[in-house]
Amino acid sequence: MKHSPRGFTLVEVLVALAVVALALSAGVKAAGALSSNAERLSDNMAAQWCAENQLAGLVLARQFPSVGDVSFACEQAGRAYTGQLQIRPTPNPNFRRVDARISTPEGQPLVSLSTILPRY
Repeated sequence: MKHSPRGFTLVEVLVALAVVALALSAGVKAAGALSSNAERLSDNMAAQWCAENQLAGLVLARQFPSVGDVSFACEQAGRAYTGQLQIRPTPNPNFRRVDARISTPEGQPLVSLSTILPRY
């Protein structure tokens, strides 16, 4: 009476382990990408708040800004950002274009917002 072999061969086990390892590595890579995207989104949102706050401050000051560049620092959500306001003339002398550019402390640009301010 012959017995049929039971269980898996070593090669079958190794192939199964290789397939599981590939699936796990793909899952880890996907989780890392999701984490990186969430951090980038959080940085962009906080940087946008910085830019909006600077532009809103200019509107609320109700003063016609002079042409030039102004650097500033901003902290939102526990993170520090550097910013620059670029104030430029427009074809109509009663208006100024203001660009708020926000970067990481390392200089990587995050957000740029623009507005037009009138002479009050």
